[in-house]
Amino acid sequence: MSRVDRLVQGFRRGDMRALARAISLVEAGEAQGEELLAELARVDRRARLIGVTGPPGAGKSTLTAKLAQALLDRGERVALLLIDPSSPFTGGAILGDRIRMHDIVGQSGLYVRSLGSRGSLGGLSRAVPPVVQLLESFGFDTVIVETVGTGQAETDVVEAVDSVVVVAVPGLGDDVQAMKAGIIEIADVCVVNKADREGAERTARQLEEALKLGPRSVPVLATIATSGVGVAALVNALDDHYRAMVADGELAQRRKARLRKALYTYTSSIVNGRLGEWLEHRLSSLWPDIESGQVDVYTCGRKLAAEFQRGGEEQC
Repeated sequence: MSRVDRLVQGFRRGDMRALARAISLVEAGEAQGEELLAELARVDRRARLIGVTGPPGAGKSTLTAKLAQALLDRGERVALLLIDPSSPFTGGAILGDRIRMHDIVGQSGLYVRSLGSRGSLGGLSRAVPPVVQLLESFGFDTVIVETVGTGQAETDVVEAVDSVVVVAVPGLGDDVQAMKAGIIEIADVCVVNKADREGAERTARQLEEALKLGPRSVPVLATIATSGVGVAALVNALDDHYRAMVADGELAQRRKARLRKALYTYTSSIVNGRLGEWLEHRLSSLWPDIESGQVDVYTCGRKLAAEFQRGGEEQC
């Protein structure tokens, strides 16, 4: 029996160790991970996918933990993907699974995993879509993706999930203006966390005014994640958004778009890998002429691109 077959059997048994090994294979880009994903693609299971994003210090992790607890309490199986800054040396997640989620880790029906962002500008690891596929195949009802706190650059979360929760805090000041052009445009639900702080109502009003400029209605909620205040309202808002997406066909459209993006990303990675290997080979013979100035970079680059498409070799 192959390793992939053993992992598939582990998935059928609900073995968390098999899930952990599968995620490690996929995150590392191993060929066996791709083989496993292809095998599991036959399993038609769908989870609700929620993204939690916002600026650093907004309390995303605490709010994510409380949201997960509320879903667990009503009988759901929940997976948390925590996107952490990657180590520049190892590429691995620095913060780890348990540091931020110690209050809920270990509960039945919960799985927590950190993924390194690996320098992704959008705040999401490239491994998120295939890892989400693994979690869906494993049978989780809801997957929550919490992103790196890098502010308005995190807009790629919308391509990975069904519903996006944008978390803000009082005292952002000019940052609210910056958020207008950035991540609040992707919000399906907007939350002002730490609502017991001074200025919370003002921040909520500013966000409501900004969101009025958008094409759809987005609720702005107040929460105090440390005590759980407002979490029930957040769960209700997410349920309402999910039902609305099912009713008007938006959920199906988002999932089609994710599938298309996954195909594009995977195919591009294969082509780019082959292009890189081919360029290394070709540049070894062309570099002396380029370095000496006999051939300019742009002319040579255009000819190399045409050559790669034809599969032949030319002199620049």
